[in-house]
Amino acid sequence: MQTITAGYQGVSLLVNLNWDRLLYLGTIAAALGLGAWVGSHQ
Repeated sequence: MQTITAGYQGVSLLVNLNWDRLLYLGTIAAALGLGAWVGSHQ
């Protein structure tokens, strides 16, 4: 149980430190997906 808690705390720390990078990657992925979707309808 301590291992699970420590692992969760480690992941939580990484997310707290890098949330802006995750948001940036998510935005790029959404833009690429939207571009592919728009391109396939023309």
